[in-house]
Amino acid sequence: MSGQSEQAGGRRGQRLEVGAVVEDFTLPDEQGQPTSLSGLLAAGPVVLFFYPAALTPGCTAEACHFRDLAAEFAGAGAQPVGISSDGVARQQEFADRHSLGFPLLSDPEGVVRERFGVARGLALLPTKRATFVIDVQRRVVEVVRSEFRMSAHADRALTAVRALG
Repeated sequence: MSGQSEQAGGRRGQRLEVGAVVEDFTLPDEQGQPTSLSGLLAAGPVVLFFYPAALTPGCTAEACHFRDLAAEFAGAGAQPVGISSDGVARQQEFADRHSLGFPLLSDPEGVVRERFGVARGLALLPTKRATFVIDVQRRVVEVVRSEFRMSAHADRALTAVRALG
């Protein structure tokens, strides 16, 4: 691999930026089913949002804002997909409790978190809050990084997916 930005999708710990091509990955969803990025992208662009911990106030607000904009994302041909280090059972509880209606992927080993450059040194909350809009060619077209403005993630991602159409 060269050091070019478009090849940044597989470098461990390197922050992915707009223009990077994301390597495929597979993680279990909230039901324990293996879910690949390429499989998700077969239906259209993916809005992959990383969050620190399921069922916490900030992550709940963020996920529920994505849920509340579900019709708008579907209208733009995209789907949100959450990802954290929480186990499958906790992801299932999160999805059920808040009727999220989109996949929540479990990355307890932090493999995908490292690949996207959103790992944090804190053991308690190992994942930084960040959102990546990924087009069907696996290219990052928007990145949102905000730890405290929960609604910014879905709002900016929706603007980006609408611009793709």
